[in-house]
Amino acid sequence: MIYFDNSATTQPEEQILDSFVEANRRFFANPASLHKAGKEAEKLLERSRQQILSILGVPEGELIFTSGGTEANNLAVIGFAHALRHRGNHLITTVVEHPSILQAFAYLEGQGFEVDYLSVDREGVISISELETKLRKDTILVSIMHVNNEIGTVQPIEKCAKIIHSNSRAVLHSDTVQSFGKLPVSLQGDSPDIITISGHKIHGLKGTGLLAMKKGLRPQPILLGGGQEGGLRSGTASAPNAVALAKAIRLTESGNDGKRFRDWRKRLIAFCGQFENVTVLAPEQGAPHIISLSFHSIKGEVAVNFFQENGIIISTSSACSSKSKQASHVIEAIQLPEKWKSGVIRISFGKNNKEEEITQLEQTLVRFIELLKRGQE
Repeated sequence: MIYFDNSATTQPEEQILDSFVEANRRFFANPASLHKAGKEAEKLLERSRQQILSILGVPEGELIFTSGGTEANNLAVIGFAHALRHRGNHLITTVVEHPSILQAFAYLEGQGFEVDYLSVDREGVISISELETKLRKDTILVSIMHVNNEIGTVQPIEKCAKIIHSNSRAVLHSDTVQSFGKLPVSLQGDSPDIITISGHKIHGLKGTGLLAMKKGLRPQPILLGGGQEGGLRSGTASAPNAVALAKAIRLTESGNDGKRFRDWRKRLIAFCGQFENVTVLAPEQGAPHIISLSFHSIKGEVAVNFFQENGIIISTSSACSSKSKQASHVIEAIQLPEKWKSGVIRISFGKNNKEEEITQLEQTLVRFIELLKRGQE
């Protein structure tokens, strides 16, 4: 099997699995317990936290371990909106965010917050001037994803940070689930104030994630109970999960797949350009590991099934919306013409992919297009 669905999830690294199993074997105690075994688990948890904060460039920052990207995004949006409400009532996000962001903002609108949604152009990029126009004295939170999970658009996050920090008191959150490990991400300088990372997108484990933030920032908790994670996320903390996530982040930081991903993306864009019934959704500001295509007047599921029958795993535009019969909100936002809307597929590279797999992908693509032509004749 050739696996090109790494933006949905990645295969866990063996050494991360080994670290997780070993940590579970030796440090299974509850980190909140007062006995020696609990203290050792707590020490391991805190060591993992400090390792990650150091990699992010903010050793004195804050980090909350979560169950993954969705919980971290929910905590960032809902937690900071409530924590900063004494400053104002206005929030900003974009129309192409992950559902875990959009639904959190919709929830806040029901709570009486006012939300502005930034539009995007046909490549999925927001307008800096629109962001500047929308900022108000009472804006308290802006959330802009770094890399779009469906078409790979990279938002100008550093420019956004500069504009927001120069013109408002708002904090900037960025969902970096699709960019961490592929593009530079940190909490230093002109950067977001708060970021989300998910473990299973970087060859770690499902059920692991985090919300990291600069020093002095603190959301209001959305999980209530025993007050773990400094009172910000109740529930028994998992030291083995933290160890696995720290290991995944360390290994990701030491990797260097950017050049070969960019080469493959460039190669596929040129290859697909020769076919009339394929259009490439390749933003100029595109992440190196994601390329989306659309086939004329067919459903993306047809292509996904054909490739699977030929031993290649790809996806429709996103795993989260793959079961919906409607075009996704991202495809609608970039105003893809009607005849292309339903035929979108996503190919996403990972560190385990090889050059020869790109060749097999191209050969399969040719067979599929020939099949489409015969069907249309």
